[in-house]
Amino acid sequence: MTCQTSAAINYHISPIIGYHRAPLSQKFGAPRQPNLVAMTSVIEMLAPYDTPAAFVGLEDFSHIWISWQFHHNYLYKDKLDKDKHSLNNKQQDKNDSNFRPQVRPPRLGGNQKIGVFASRSMYRPSALGLSVVKLKRIEIVEGRVLLIISGADMIDGTPIIDIKPYVAYSDALPEAKSGFASSAPHLLDVTTTESAYEQFGQIIANQSADNAAEENAQNKQSSVKAVIDKIQKQLVISDFDTIKALISQDPRPAYRRTETESSFVMRYKSVDVSFKLLETGELQIMNIVTV
Repeated sequence: MTCQTSAAINYHISPIIGYHRAPLSQKFGAPRQPNLVAMTSVIEMLAPYDTPAAFVGLEDFSHIWISWQFHHNYLYKDKLDKDKHSLNNKQQDKNDSNFRPQVRPPRLGGNQKIGVFASRSMYRPSALGLSVVKLKRIEIVEGRVLLIISGADMIDGTPIIDIKPYVAYSDALPEAKSGFASSAPHLLDVTTTESAYEQFGQIIANQSADNAAEENAQNKQSSVKAVIDKIQKQLVISDFDTIKALISQDPRPAYRRTETESSFVMRYKSVDVSFKLLETGELQIMNIVTV
């Protein structure tokens, strides 16, 4: 008896159970690994997975595992488009031809190739990411679950596939070897121009006035949208430290890290932050403007 394998068998289909809502809406500036920057964000659960009953007991854990999709991965999008047309063996062969067995990690300067399965590159067959993050608290708003987390390496709108508790006795392996990433990445010093400080302060003042007026007009009640908007858009004083921490990771492409005259822009919440490399080796924040 001959067993014929359908192309569909080679795929695992998982539901999207929620979305990550965060201050970073673009890939540029996002930490390359979790827990490098203590940036607060929220996981908005979707029905029927947003029921509080599904999270009973999770509040007793300090950290959680998150499985998620690299939804800005163009290879993943291209693969989805092709899969919509056909799932026969011929189409499967065509999809497999997109597989890239090697990548160039930024950690190695972007010019050294290693196997994709020896990296955490987004350009992988499944387009899936896996992160451990701090669970700050669980909020029940309008009967729905919102997970307030810290240390995520995901951007805004990232689809969430699964959530599991982090268990220290089995998940923490201090004796583990970490290959080419045996230590934390080197951080650059970040300075700020006086004008950028002033711009940030003025934006905070303007937003505070607008938010106060809006709250008075609405006789504010907590809502899912309000919680998400606060994390996604509303600047607070402590955001300046987060911005500096993100830039200190040096989000610039590896091949452009020697450029001293080029300006780079990172979008954070409702502002664009411009910075450049100084001759001293520091990164300097030059301007902060509203989007």
